[in-house]
Amino acid sequence: MKRTLTFKQWAAALILLGGFCASTLFYYVHSHQDAKFEAFGKQFFLNEVQANPIHFHYTIDNAAAYGIDESSLTLPVYHAGEAADDIYELSQTRNILAAINRDSLSEDNQYLYDLLDTYLSATAGTTAHPYFAEPLSPSSGAPSELPVLLAEYQLDSTTDVENYLHILSQIPSYFDGLVVYEKEKAEAGLFMSDETADKTIAQCMALMDPDSLAEGSHFLEITFQEKLDALSAQGVISKEQAISYQSEHDRLLTTVVAPAYDKLADEITLLKGTGKHLGGLAQYEGGRDYYLALLRLRTGSYRDIAEIKRLLYQDLQFHYESLMHLLQTDPSLKDLILQEPSLLPKSSPEEYLSYLQTAIQQDYPAIPSGKDNSQIRSVVKYVDPSLQPYSAPAFYMTPPIDDVCDNIIYINTQDTTGDLSLFTTLAHEGYPGHLYQTVYSQRYWDDHNIPPLRSILYYGGFIEGWAMYVELSSYDYAIQLAEATHPEAVLYYQACRLDRQIQLCLYSLLDVAIHYDGASLEDVKRIFSSLGAMNDESVQAVYQYIAEEPCNYLKYYLGYLEIMELKKQAAVIWAKPGKTDAACDQTDFQYQFHCFLLQNGPADYRSLASRLALWNP
Repeated sequence: MKRTLTFKQWAAALILLGGFCASTLFYYVHSHQDAKFEAFGKQFFLNEVQANPIHFHYTIDNAAAYGIDESSLTLPVYHAGEAADDIYELSQTRNILAAINRDSLSEDNQYLYDLLDTYLSATAGTTAHPYFAEPLSPSSGAPSELPVLLAEYQLDSTTDVENYLHILSQIPSYFDGLVVYEKEKAEAGLFMSDETADKTIAQCMALMDPDSLAEGSHFLEITFQEKLDALSAQGVISKEQAISYQSEHDRLLTTVVAPAYDKLADEITLLKGTGKHLGGLAQYEGGRDYYLALLRLRTGSYRDIAEIKRLLYQDLQFHYESLMHLLQTDPSLKDLILQEPSLLPKSSPEEYLSYLQTAIQQDYPAIPSGKDNSQIRSVVKYVDPSLQPYSAPAFYMTPPIDDVCDNIIYINTQDTTGDLSLFTTLAHEGYPGHLYQTVYSQRYWDDHNIPPLRSILYYGGFIEGWAMYVELSSYDYAIQLAEATHPEAVLYYQACRLDRQIQLCLYSLLDVAIHYDGASLEDVKRIFSSLGAMNDESVQAVYQYIAEEPCNYLKYYLGYLEIMELKKQAAVIWAKPGKTDAACDQTDFQYQFHCFLLQNGPADYRSLASRLALWNP
């Protein structure tokens, strides 16, 4: 006999069916939005890495794994009016992202969404002022950056060699595009000052020195020959191929690259005189707005100018008073500071790195082993003399995201003098600085299947803020290494650290004064005169550098101060009542705080503060 359902049974069945449909719809909406966001993120990543073949080669080791033909990539060439196109394209990208329901994403994707949204918003703030950027800056522009990138361009196959040579052939077009942009800057009344132009012209002439090219002693010729010899020894290429490649390389350097640098210098000479000011961004219409946008993008700090000033002033006052107290405690410190004695055991850079790698283990988590448990290697190299005047005191060459095993640190011997300077520099660039943070982050992302999009969102304020934070902490490791044989190292190294902080904080305040408040060279001279430090020539050099590189000091020091502010917040949020072993608590707190930063950064500090409130150490 056929049985029918009662009313209650029908009602229960409908409730179950409704629940099933709701849960299915909920799952579909969430999985659909995750898939949509991940597809968008993948395409955004691919677009970004393929925009420049040099940066692609440094970012991706195995191009085939990403379905990319590296040989098809070309250097980006700027064309007239493209600055306005960038504004439109960025707006379109933000609209696509906004169409994705952020609340329907997984927790990890929500965080990545927030980071990307903030990153694009900050980028839009600077893009809205298209002619304030300076791609030919003497300190960080294309002319000085390009030779270093070419010198360290990894060659593992004949395809790599041919791609590298193809890039050399494109440099004239690349520079021509930069000249088009500089002419548009000049028309907008925003061309570089004559002083900056003179530095850039001299740089172009020196980097492709015709005498060293003719003698075969140019550093690009030497590094290329060394790479070819290595490939020949491995059997990747024959000796005949090596000779042919070297001949083609020499031809390209002398007949293509060097003339491109000469032409660039000539074009800058023709534009020289159109720049209105030596000073900061505040002297231009819209300059303050651009500076605020650049400050957010470069530092990741979203504080207003008044709050940033307050933070810097308080820090300057505290460390100045601390230094004065130390000098009063031990008057002999003044003589030690003037003498700059060597108190650390005589060691090579590699030995210092090895010591630091061991010394940090109590305070910093171990680098994740990675999927193949491969060893992390590092090499210390020295900046070629021809590049020293234009190079930073040191820099770390970031490895490809799919192979972080081999790492290179460059030291500029012109600026890095003395054992303490070398030690703290290696902490900044190596352990627990850039090398450690970069490798840790990438392996952590790999282990947690975080999309590669994460690796191309550049947060300079976090990256340099972290390096500044660990550099300053490395003075304690230096004390541990030196005090057994040199007890005077304790107070001396403390004084050196305070002096370093005072200088960087002062330069950061000058950055705001010059670019936001409109401080002139004479204003800055009066500031230094009141401090009884520096002659006029040195003050002018400081002023010009800050005028040419807005937010650079802030990227380091405000980034550091933001980390210290996060640390204060963490101490309150993570406070555990009832514990009595303060030393144990402090060690554990340090370790957990570093875990938090490494696993959630790089990021802007507003996002990190939100993440900190939810973090469970």
